[in-house]
Amino acid sequence: MSTPHVIVVMGVAGTGKTTIGPLVAAELGVPYAEGDDFHPPANIAKMSAGIPLDDTDREPWLDAIGAWAHNRAGQGGVASSSALKRIYRDRLRAAAPDLLFLHLTGDRELIAGRMAERKGHFMPSALLNSQFATLQPLGPDEAGVAVDVTGTPEEIAERAVAALRRLDPEPSARPA
Repeated sequence: MSTPHVIVVMGVAGTGKTTIGPLVAAELGVPYAEGDDFHPPANIAKMSAGIPLDDTDREPWLDAIGAWAHNRAGQGGVASSSALKRIYRDRLRAAAPDLLFLHLTGDRELIAGRMAERKGHFMPSALLNSQFATLQPLGPDEAGVAVDVTGTPEEIAERAVAALRRLDPEPSARPA
């Protein structure tokens, strides 16, 4: 399956966006962009110090991801972004209206355990509570799917691609 859509893999820190995103992109035959690479140095320094980002901090980051998605419109792609709030997703959609969201979900205990195992990542586990407090799940009017993150990365990616296929069937499967 390839898709002309850009898919944003979203969710709180530790859900596996950086692991699942490339697997989904490979299955879809489109490029992957790591959302963390779009952060300005000031954001990384703030998060590394254990300070949550505020909405103003996130604006240039979201705009950079939105620009990448806009440039990939009609060609497809997968990018990661926590996209925790509706206003963040709205900002991304303003740049690339046909975005689809893949919301990786899991319980706090599972995600905290995964974060504790990560080595060398700038996002400390201490910020997980702020991530869950900020999270606004996809609304029924937002194009996207939610996928639970229990299982292996391959199993999660397989479920994600299946859910995306149901949301956006392959062009050959679309009615004429």
